[in-house]
Amino acid sequence: MDTKALRQKILDLAIHGKLVPQDPNDEPASVLLERIKAEKERLIKEGKIKRSKKSAKTSDTPHYENVPFEVPESWVWCRLDDIVCELKYGTSEKSSSVGKIAVLRMGNITNVGTIDYSNLVYSSNDEDIEQYSLEKNDLLFNRTNSSEWVGKTAIYKEEQPAIYAGYLIRIKPLLISPDYLNTVMNSGYYRDWCYDVKTDAVNQSNINAQKLSQLMIPIPPLKEQERIVAEMDKWISLIDIVKNGKGDLLTVIKQAKSKILDLAIHGKLVPQDPNDEPPIELLKRINPDFTPCDNGHYTFDVPNGWNWCKLNDLCSFLSRGKSPKYSEDDKTYPVFAQKCNLKEGGISLEQARFLDPSTINKWDSKYKLQTGDVLVNSTGTGTVGRTRLFDESYLGKYPFVVPDSHVAVVRTYEEINSEYVFAYMSSQLIQQYIEDNLAGSTNQKELYIGVLENLYFPFPPINEQQRIVQKIEELFSVLDNIQNALEV
Repeated sequence: MDTKALRQKILDLAIHGKLVPQDPNDEPASVLLERIKAEKERLIKEGKIKRSKKSAKTSDTPHYENVPFEVPESWVWCRLDDIVCELKYGTSEKSSSVGKIAVLRMGNITNVGTIDYSNLVYSSNDEDIEQYSLEKNDLLFNRTNSSEWVGKTAIYKEEQPAIYAGYLIRIKPLLISPDYLNTVMNSGYYRDWCYDVKTDAVNQSNINAQKLSQLMIPIPPLKEQERIVAEMDKWISLIDIVKNGKGDLLTVIKQAKSKILDLAIHGKLVPQDPNDEPPIELLKRINPDFTPCDNGHYTFDVPNGWNWCKLNDLCSFLSRGKSPKYSEDDKTYPVFAQKCNLKEGGISLEQARFLDPSTINKWDSKYKLQTGDVLVNSTGTGTVGRTRLFDESYLGKYPFVVPDSHVAVVRTYEEINSEYVFAYMSSQLIQQYIEDNLAGSTNQKELYIGVLENLYFPFPPINEQQRIVQKIEELFSVLDNIQNALEV
C-alpha cells in the first residue's frame, strides 16, 4: 500500500467536499466570510493589524470566476489574504546552538504538515522573541527551498515555545479552522499551485508573501470544516498505523525468511523419506575416498540419514577469482566484481568493467561463471559474506563473465543441488560463521578461501535437497508477493 498516495487522496477528497457529507443546516461559508471581513475591519481600525494592499474595503463577498475546481454549493472560494490577519516573515537574526527559545527553520517543516523538533537552533534576542513568538495554530509557510519543497506548510501546536526564521512566513488564520487550512496547504492542488507560481533561482525556488496572499482557498461552512478535520484525524491516524505496520511487516518478512532457511538446514522444513538414497552413497560416488566428518565437529544435530561433510567435499571448483587487466574500450567480456554482487536482492552487470581481450587466454575456463555457481563477497566492510546464486540468464548479450579477486566462487558437482547449497550459505547461521572468521582490519575485512573450504555442511539425501528447495521457493514466493503488495 502506498501510504503517501493514500494520504494525498484523502486530502484531495477533503478539499473537494467529498470526504464528509454536507449538512443543509450548516451556516453557509459565504456568511462566515462576511464575519471574517467584519472582524478584519475591526482589527484594522483598532490598529492591531494593517490593511494589505489588495484587501477589499467593503463587505461585499467577491465572486471569483475560473476557480480551480468545483466545490459544493454551500462552499465559497476566496484568496488566502481574505481569511488571515497576518502573513509575516521571520527573524533574520543568526541563531546559535544554545539560547532562550527554539528557532524553527525550513528543515523543521515536514512534508506532511507537521513540525519536526529535532536539530533545533536557538535565540536569546528578546526583541525577536517578542515579535516572532509563535502562538498555537499559527501556520508556517516555507517560502524558499528546492523546487520540490518550496511552500511546505505546517501547523504549530505549541509543542514547545518557539520563534521562526526568515525563510518562513507566519500565517494567522482568522475565524476559520487552522487545521482545515493546513489540510488545504498540504494537498496536491496546493503543491501544483506552488510549482506554478514559484520563482526559480540557482538551486532554490521562492514564493513571496504577495504571491502567497493570492492563493485560492475553497472554504466550507465552519461546522463542515470541523467535521473534515475530525475525519482527517481518523484517516491520518489509520495511515500512520499502516505505515508503521508496513515497516514492521517488512521486518517480519525478513525474519520469516531467515527462519525458513534455519528450519531447512536443520532438517525440519520437510519430512524425511526412509526410501531416499543415503547421502553418503552420493558423496562416495563423487569421491570414493570420502570419509564422514568426525562427530566432535558437528555444528548441530541433523536427522538420521544426513551426513556431515565439509563444503570442499561438494565442490568441483572453490576459489576466489583473479585480478584482471581491464579494458577501457572493449566491452565484450564483463568482470563480475564486488560492486555487482552488492546489488540488493540480485545480481547486476550494469556497472561491470571489462577484460582486456589480450588476457582471455590467461583465464582458465573454470573461471567462467556457470548456472548454479554460488558467489560470495570476500572483501570489504558490512557486506562480506553476502551470497548470490548465479544464472547464465544474467549474461544477456555477453559470452561469459569471470569473477575478480574479491569474489569467491562455490561450484558444486553436478549431482548436488546448488540451490540447497545456496540456501545453506545464505542462512543466518553461516553468515554468522563467516562474520566470526573474517581476517583483516576494521576498515577492510577479508574472507579467506580456507574458511569456506573447512565449513561444515549438513548433507541430506539428494531427493530431500530437492524437496527442501521446492518448499523454500514456495514459501519465499508467498512472502515476496506480500512484500511486493506493500511496495505498490
